[in-house]
Amino acid sequence: MIKNNKGVIMSNSKLNGVVAALESKVDLLETELSYLNRILVKCGFPEGIKTLKSTVEDLLKEGIISPSQEEKPTLPGEF
Repeated sequence: MIKNNKGVIMSNSKLNGVVAALESKVDLLETELSYLNRILVKCGFPEGIKTLKSTVEDLLKEGIISPSQEEKPTLPGEF
């Protein structure tokens, strides 16, 4: 048994279930990112997501496009 960040004790089987759910989400996100990267390369972004991100940052910096009013803060390294 282990306490989580809220002080709730969780059994090993419950923790295993949480880990399995998180692993499933990671797999799904990796699949989606890989697919997005492949289609961006096909659309002319040589390095996929990396090139798209750089292009958008340049457009924002140069004022060619404006940030969305609904812009949300991002985590470090977030795509």
